[in-house]
Amino acid sequence: MKFATIKNGTRDGQLVFVSRDLRFARSIPEFAQNMLQLLEQWNELENKLYEAYELFNDNPDKDGFVFDLQNTLAPLPRCFQFVDGSAFLNHGKIMKEAYKIKNEEPEGIPILIQRQSDDFRSGLENYAFPSTKDLCDFEAEFAVAVTDIPMGSSKDKIKSSIKLVMILNDVSMRAILNREIKMGFGFIQAKTATIFAPVAVTPDELGKAWKNEKIALNIEVKRNDQWFGAPNGNEMNYSFSDLISHLIYNRNIKAGTIIGSGTVSNKDAQHTGSACLAEKIALDVIEHGAAKSEFIQYGETVEINVFDKSKKSIFGAIKTKFIPC
Repeated sequence: MKFATIKNGTRDGQLVFVSRDLRFARSIPEFAQNMLQLLEQWNELENKLYEAYELFNDNPDKDGFVFDLQNTLAPLPRCFQFVDGSAFLNHGKIMKEAYKIKNEEPEGIPILIQRQSDDFRSGLENYAFPSTKDLCDFEAEFAVAVTDIPMGSSKDKIKSSIKLVMILNDVSMRAILNREIKMGFGFIQAKTATIFAPVAVTPDELGKAWKNEKIALNIEVKRNDQWFGAPNGNEMNYSFSDLISHLIYNRNIKAGTIIGSGTVSNKDAQHTGSACLAEKIALDVIEHGAAKSEFIQYGETVEINVFDKSKKSIFGAIKTKFIPC
């Protein structure tokens, strides 16, 4: 199934089915008004939901309306908890090598951080930030949304609780991030509002690309319409089940919680490209001794997309223009 949230004048928007080709949509008030309500009731509704979605896809132009990507909010405009990971260890390895970073990372323990969850942004709206001196960066990631998962649940329970897959741009202010890392407590100003692509999909929509709770697809990034990178999600060192298992060691998590993968990064980054500027700059430092790129300037655009085997967009594109406040 594919879902989106369209603007209706409220903070949570109107939940809709989206056809597999992203051409048509249909409101589904018989199931839920918004995405958070749906996730809270998912287990009771799931069978009927799938039946209704297949019927809709049989005649999407008859039963629905034209889907306007520009009229969307983030699929889940706000939720109670967003936890971001750093599940691609190659990204950290590159950063450490370039900048001689020394920090303790016990083997087998993933890095997770609590993030802002009350102001997710649409993937097709302009993005304002205060100053280019903050060194604005983009980070292309995968993410999942879950139903309730009790503390200490098994991997099978975790797997069955992953209901939606999304892609996001984890906007980062690198100058502030460096300062906040040294302070040793967490990110506040360094991590601004997160941008999501318009459509969320159930894992089965990814077919064989959803395996072991990882997404074996390229996440393609363009900067100002120029190719920047297309690393594959299959090199995730910690799967989404691994991240969630760590998270629920001593807590329950509730429906609507979003878990991010962290910056997608591949060992062959020289050829696959990168999913963020900081990694590209770090690779330049390693190879050439100095940076060859600069961070985001006002007026620039960043596009993030994931395509299926037919070269059709799965989630719709994130295409963001960065502007001054």
